[in-house]
Amino acid sequence: MILNLNQNKMVLALVRAFNVTLLTILLACISNAALAQSAHVNPWAPTELGPLPPVASLTEGVWLKGDLHLHSDNSKDASNNSVAKIIAFAKSVGMGYICITDHDNHVNGDVAHHTWTDPGFKSDSVLLLYGGEWTTTRGHGNAFSARPYDHQRLYDVRDQRDIVIQAVKKELGIHLSANHPSGKDHFGFSYDMVESIEVWNSAIWSKNANAIMIWDDMLSSGRKLTGRGGSDSHHGTPDSPDKATKNTYQAKANYVGTPTTWVFAKTRTTQAVVDALTNGRVSVSANPYDPRVEFYADLDQDGKMDMMMGDNVKSTGKPVKFRVQLSGKVAPDATYTIKVVKNGDDFSTLQMSGKTPVVEFTDTPAISGRTYYRVTVEGPQNAYPEVPNSMALSGNMVGLSNPIYFNFDPNF
Repeated sequence: MILNLNQNKMVLALVRAFNVTLLTILLACISNAALAQSAHVNPWAPTELGPLPPVASLTEGVWLKGDLHLHSDNSKDASNNSVAKIIAFAKSVGMGYICITDHDNHVNGDVAHHTWTDPGFKSDSVLLLYGGEWTTTRGHGNAFSARPYDHQRLYDVRDQRDIVIQAVKKELGIHLSANHPSGKDHFGFSYDMVESIEVWNSAIWSKNANAIMIWDDMLSSGRKLTGRGGSDSHHGTPDSPDKATKNTYQAKANYVGTPTTWVFAKTRTTQAVVDALTNGRVSVSANPYDPRVEFYADLDQDGKMDMMMGDNVKSTGKPVKFRVQLSGKVAPDATYTIKVVKNGDDFSTLQMSGKTPVVEFTDTPAISGRTYYRVTVEGPQNAYPEVPNSMALSGNMVGLSNPIYFNFDPNF
C-alpha cells in the first residue's frame, strides 16, 4: 500500500505522540522507583549510641588466677583425680579460684548431688565456683555460678530449641560459656546465649587457632564475648603405681592451670569472679607461673590509664594511647613479641623487654562503627615444675588479653 504525503505526515505524528507517551510513562516509572528507594529507611541501620555505663575502677580490685574447665572422678572419663586432689593442687600453685566442671550427662544432670556434695568440695583459700560441663549432642558448654543453682533444669533442655534454652539459662541466672568451639564437641548453639568463649583449651596452644577465628568473628559481629581459658584436664597422678592408667601421663602435660585464666575481681568473692568474667576483665597465661598480660588505654593521653581490657567507651575520634604490660615473674633478659589485633586483623607487631616489660602504641578508633583491640604475647615461658611437659605443648605462647572496645552496643 502506498501512502500519500498527508497520510505519511499523519503516521509520523502518531509515532511521535506514541514515543512521547512511552517516554513519559518510562520516566514516571523510574521516578517512582527512585522515590520508593529513597523513601526506604533501614530499621536496623546503626544509630547514635546512648550513654554507655561508666568504666569501673582500674585500681579497686584484686587479680585472681584460676582454671575454668576441670574434671574430677565424678566424670566417668576421668581417673585418679578426686575433687580433694584438684583443690589441694590448685592451692599449692597459688590459684585464687577454680571451677570443677564435671560432665552432667555422666550423672543424668544431677551435678548438685555429686560434684557439689563431694566431701572434698571445700577450701579455706581457693574460691570454688559452682558449675558443670553441659554435655549435649550439639556440643559442650560450661555453666558458672557464684552459688548453687538448679543445673538439672539446664540439662533437661539440652535438646530443645535455642530460645527455650536461653529462657531457662536466664531464669537460672548463670554465666554460660562455649567450650572448645572448633573441636569435635564444638559449641553448636547460638552465641547469643553465652557470655564467654573458651579460646584456649588445654596446654596445646596450636589447636586453638580456629577457636580464635570464631572469637574474632563473634566480636566483629558486635557480640562482646569474653575470651577465657580452660585446661580441660581429666587425669591426675595415682596415689600408687598400681592405680596408673593409660592416661596417667597427661597429669604431667595438661593439668590444673594449663592454661590459667586471670580475672580482675572487685573483691575476693565468687560473685566478683563471675562478674569479672562476664565483664571481660580477663587475660590468659600458659601456666600459673607465667606473667600476667595487662592491657590498658589512655583516652586523653595524659599518662593516666582510663580503661582496661573488657571496658567499652564511645570513640571521640581522637588518638588513643594503648599500653601492654606483663606483671609477675618474667624471664631474665627475655624479649617478648606483642601482636596487636584490630577488628580481627593483624594491626601491629611490637617488642618489649626488661624487668617490667611495657610497650605502648597509638591509634584512632573510628568515631562511627565498632572498633576493638586485643593482644597476644609470645616469648620464653616460665617453668611449671608440677606439670613439666606442658611447656612444650604451649610453645612460645605466653598469654593473651581480652579486647578493649569502642562503640559496642551494650544491648546488642
